[in-house]
Amino acid sequence: MRHVDPGSTPQKSEVRLAARGERPTAHGHHRFDWLYVTAFVSPASGETFWYVHDGVSKPFFAALLQAFAREARAGVDRTIVLVLDNAGWHGEAGLNVPDGVRLIYLPPYTPELQPAETLWALVDEPIVNKHVGTIDELDAIIGERCAALTNERDIIKSRAGFHWWPKIAKPK
Repeated sequence: MRHVDPGSTPQKSEVRLAARGERPTAHGHHRFDWLYVTAFVSPASGETFWYVHDGVSKPFFAALLQAFAREARAGVDRTIVLVLDNAGWHGEAGLNVPDGVRLIYLPPYTPELQPAETLWALVDEPIVNKHVGTIDELDAIIGERCAALTNERDIIKSRAGFHWWPKIAKPK
């Protein structure tokens, strides 16, 4: 999962005091808009499913897994093993995992083992060293880029297909 910040203007900081043992209350103003990109990638085939969204949570991730399982046709004839990092919203506790999807968790602090991590440089190419004025403009640029990368299976395989990664058990 990756987030991209289109830029913002820093706000003045404010000091709030509270009695010992109590949390200070303060009105919050979000200084950034976030855009998250999720990629489910098969390192062996280069097949990639891209999702661009504006937030993350466990309920959202459960819905995302359901959408992915439907689109990837996971189920009776196809079992998909997803390798995930240990982000809080990925945890199995309370997560509804669709039929045909199995989750495997990487050890903590090992993003170099996650095949999807190698794709972010490709996703970022159209916005590197450029100013993007709005979150909607960023969404359009990144959406177009992800759609284009869907057809670039050889490039995806070359990035995500680690030499030690298991090969496809039953080729298409």
